[in-house]
Amino acid sequence: MLKKVLIILGVVILLGGVIAFSIVKGQTATTKVVTGKVTREDLAEVISGTGQIKPKTYANIGAETIGRITHLSVKEGDHVTQGELLATVENVQPTADVDTQKATIAAAHTDVASYVAAEKTAQANLESAQATLEQKELDYKRGVELYKDQLIPKSDYDTRKAAYDVAVAAVEQSKAAVGQAKAQTGSAEARTNQAQSTLMRYKNVLDRTRSVAPFAGIVTNLPVREGETVVVGIQNAEGSTLMTIADMSVVTAEVKVDETDIVNVAIGQPAEVTVDALPGKTFKGHVTLVGDQAILRSTGIATSQSTTGAEEAKDFKVVVTLDNPSDELRPGLSTTAKQFPSRR
Repeated sequence: MLKKVLIILGVVILLGGVIAFSIVKGQTATTKVVTGKVTREDLAEVISGTGQIKPKTYANIGAETIGRITHLSVKEGDHVTQGELLATVENVQPTADVDTQKATIAAAHTDVASYVAAEKTAQANLESAQATLEQKELDYKRGVELYKDQLIPKSDYDTRKAAYDVAVAAVEQSKAAVGQAKAQTGSAEARTNQAQSTLMRYKNVLDRTRSVAPFAGIVTNLPVREGETVVVGIQNAEGSTLMTIADMSVVTAEVKVDETDIVNVAIGQPAEVTVDALPGKTFKGHVTLVGDQAILRSTGIATSQSTTGAEEAKDFKVVVTLDNPSDELRPGLSTTAKQFPSRR
């Protein structure tokens, strides 16, 4: 009897478990429905583009003369100030030319000083001769009156007249000496000015061997080393690039936006920028440039410069200026910008 009761109890428990399992399983498979109040709102249209981080201001420092790099004052990643010396190309001959010309100018200044002194001496001699002439003229005029009145002999009159004539000639000679001295001074000054101009040319040649920072920034690219020979660019050949200086105080994200979306992008629109190298970080910014020229996606050149007439996908350049750039950003980092149009 007890055995039968236990069997019946076990069957009941088993059936209860099966029923409970079926109920739980049925509730899990039921689709939940979330409800909410219907309201009128604008759809948020997001336009995205990919590109890279770029500083707003940067400069490629190129070689301005041919020669061997004798000294590099910076390395990649260094912060530089405006006017700071970056690199020096061999400049033995230009330095010698500058020093020689400085010596020439110093000698020319000495010549000018000598001629100025001679000019002053000639002027003093002229003034002395003019004073003598005045005295001899008075003696001669007095002699004329005395000779008329027969108060002096003819020989005395002739002596006074000869002295007067000599004094007149002396004045003319002194005037000529003054003119000659002034001419020599002017010629010496002209030679000095010419030497100064030559010195400026030599200094310009020397300055071309010394590259300085055009503005404060960071050295972002340094493709050369000390001892390498660099060349200056000519019409059909690009010159050597010493380094690139970037001003990272204003950082932009330059991206390409599909032609179907560019009509919805306008200057001033807010944007969010993410950088592949900095996962989890988002930078706020705003659109500061929308390109007018379509860019062929296959070649990266503007359609106005393309010689092919094939139809293909095109992009437009869009520049987003970051509101608060980070020191972690570096030029060339891959980035994605998402614009949120302010108009529909």
